[in-house]
Amino acid sequence: MTPIHHKTLVLLDHPDLSTSRINRALATALEDAPDLTVHDLRRLYPDGHIDLAAERAAVEAAENIVLQYPTHWYAPPAFLKTWLDEVLVRGWAYGTGAPGALAGKTLRVATSTGGAGEAYSPDGFHGWDYNDILIPLQATARRLGMQWLSPFIVHGVRDLTDEQLQDRAQDYRNLLLLRTVPEHV
Repeated sequence: MTPIHHKTLVLLDHPDLSTSRINRALATALEDAPDLTVHDLRRLYPDGHIDLAAERAAVEAAENIVLQYPTHWYAPPAFLKTWLDEVLVRGWAYGTGAPGALAGKTLRVATSTGGAGEAYSPDGFHGWDYNDILIPLQATARRLGMQWLSPFIVHGVRDLTDEQLQDRAQDYRNLLLLRTVPEHV
């Protein structure tokens, strides 16, 4: 596991966090975490208009960026993609032949799927390993000069017991706070 230091920014996008079981539990587990900020993008920008200066300042202040979202059709929800498109612009996030504001920072995805983990394999129901689905975000990290960290994926969320859900939320918190995390993460 690559160590994450301090100043972690979690960019959370969920269409309706109040109805979420897993993403709400993950976010709740981070509420009092030191050196960690959660930006619930839909709560911050209910009208869809992103405060670009505020978001860029938050990204600049962070050493580690985490994109937290439920997987929708093998991708992040549309508003997170909008955030990426509008905030990570040329001349600030990257440039031709020069590092941008995100160079040297880390990027991790924390996501959930309704399907079981074994369904995400070449021979499984979805036909792809979940890490292959993350290649566009890995490429984004590379283009921005960021270090890609192993994703935190919670598969089969519909079948998790309340205890398993709380265990996974604690695993997530521990991972982001540099504590020991079980191998299944």
